Amino acid sequence: MSNLDNHNEINKHLKGCLKNDRRSQKAIYQMFYSYGMSVCIRYSNDRDEAVEILNEGFMKVFTNLKKFDLSKPFKPWLRKILINCSINNFKAKQKKFLEESIEESKGKEVQEEIISGISYQEIVEMIQKLSPAYRTVFNLYVIEGYKHEEIADMLGISVGTSKSNLAKAKKNLREILNEFFQDDYVKTK
Repeated sequence: MSNLDNHNEINKHLKGCLKNDRRSQKAIYQMFYSYGMSVCIRYSNDRDEAVEILNEGFMKVFTNLKKFDLSKPFKPWLRKILINCSINNFKAKQKKFLEESIEESKGKEVQEEIISGISYQEIVEMIQKLSPAYRTVFNLYVIEGYKHEEIADMLGISVGTSKSNLAKAKKNLREILNEFFQDDYVKTK
């Protein structure tokens, strides 16, 4: 199927969704389920929570579809909604962000290395081991490409807290990776 055919197929179902056609809604859900899960799973504690976020996102898509410009690609619009739902989920579960000083992470030089030989699923599982605060900032900054000022605004925290949470997320991920490779090393002996 060509990109144009795919775009036309998606638009056909989106127009059906605008008329509250259940078959069209089901088709859109099925077309974008895997993609949506790949976004939501990075922000959640587990698969069940990711499914909740995904379903909430699709409900928002279907109720706000009249605001979407059908001449534009659907996937980026869906992604933005899913990220916002993930942030809202995080805020709802987080009674209070612990304000952490960037000073704690100053002076500690970080050397980043590229790790190969780790599956996508293993990486997601490692990210899920981070605290919700660290995981959310890490995903928004590293995966989604937001700036600290934008993250601070979205989450209602200071820029310093965003930077600190990112530094601590990286530190924790390094420790998780070290554990992973130590376990792997022990298994091969």
